[in-house]
Amino acid sequence: MTIDIMMPFYGDPQLFRDAVESVRAQTDPDWRLVVIDDVYPDLEPGRWVSGLGDERIEYVRNDVNLGVSGNFSKAVDLVRSDHFVLMGCDDLLEPGYVETVRAAIARHPQASYLQPGVTVIADDGTPSLPLADRVKGWYAPTVREPVELTGERLAVSLLRGNWTYFPSICWTTEAVRRHGFDPAFDVVLDLKLQLDIALDGGTLVVLPERLFRYRRHAASVSSFTASDGTRFDEERAFFLAIKRRLLQHGWRRAARVAGAHWSSRLNAATKLPGALLKRDGAGTRALTRHLIRGW
Repeated sequence: MTIDIMMPFYGDPQLFRDAVESVRAQTDPDWRLVVIDDVYPDLEPGRWVSGLGDERIEYVRNDVNLGVSGNFSKAVDLVRSDHFVLMGCDDLLEPGYVETVRAAIARHPQASYLQPGVTVIADDGTPSLPLADRVKGWYAPTVREPVELTGERLAVSLLRGNWTYFPSICWTTEAVRRHGFDPAFDVVLDLKLQLDIALDGGTLVVLPERLFRYRRHAASVSSFTASDGTRFDEERAFFLAIKRRLLQHGWRRAARVAGAHWSSRLNAATKLPGALLKRDGAGTRALTRHLIRGW
């Protein structure tokens, strides 16, 4: 049961090398790594990974820059195994990731996806817990053994605050291919996919073991769009749309949570002082609109 690890690359070459080496350091060797170079201007990272001489590693360079959702879709097209990870090129696997997740898949063969425990790290690799991740911790279920979430319970949990870490998740290939990534979204495309799976009767298994190190830094898509307010325009459009779908599905409680979505509004409130200090009129308007506009 090989796990495919798909790694779109466009970023810091040293962090990329560290990410690749964390895959090579797995205690369980039954993995396949595919690096998808999104036309990074420097060819040296590609030459480095191609020169490792590891037959489990494949290197693909895009003809044109595909961006976030385009690379995710291409990664899914290139998956060969029944399960895969869409790992960030600046994140790190703990050595036991593949071994522990493969064992969990064997115990929970019906799972659509599995979320392991995550350690958040800063640019320098040291553990970090900024506000966004403290909030995720408030919403995340506390587990001492694997827990299955499904149906409206899963939808409500995610809509209260998306506590999952997308690059750390191990997905069932069939479930992701059935729904795909919506090119209309960047910031919330992972949440949309998870809710599509939940509405389709899928199951999330939450694992207690910390198996992944997620690097939180200001250069991420979510951090950038949060600072100028555009992430919240995308979120508002998404939550209005998903509220309608949930009502049609008969999940009225989940629809109410989507309609209010207080965690998103509170996140916008934390960004508003910075926009005001920078005299960012467009950002201030976007953030204020997100805070006060009716759902």
